[in-house]
Amino acid sequence: MKADDSIEPQRLWPQVTALAPDIPASIAREMTEARACFDAKLYTAAAVMVRRTLEGLCIGQGTQKKALFQALQELRDNGKIEGRLFEWAQALRVLGNQGAHFSEESVSREDAADALSLAEALLNYIYVFAAKYEEFQNRRQTSAN
Repeated sequence: MKADDSIEPQRLWPQVTALAPDIPASIAREMTEARACFDAKLYTAAAVMVRRTLEGLCIGQGTQKKALFQALQELRDNGKIEGRLFEWAQALRVLGNQGAHFSEESVSREDAADALSLAEALLNYIYVFAAKYEEFQNRRQTSAN
């Protein structure tokens, strides 16, 4: 029996898979499908869905570049993501490419799990935390005046 075929513990309750409501529905749908692939032990498919999520993120943020590599660079250059987040996004892109293109190497459970976690963190940063920080800054500026 391969390591990926082993019985894994599963959380039955409470379900902790809901994404933040601030994440656009079309992007949340891609992440939900990525999670469903992971839960079905389809780790390569999960990586591909994470890549699709990144593409949706870039489009949603108004990038002009078609190629995902360049679109992520555009997000970085426009200050929407910085250093480590850019590196994470590029690593997820590479993993998604590994899943999307035939090779002898499949995506491991661990890599797929990390991809889901990192993609969710990236979405939260863009759609939740950045917006919260902007609200905070606006409120502080208003109260200072």
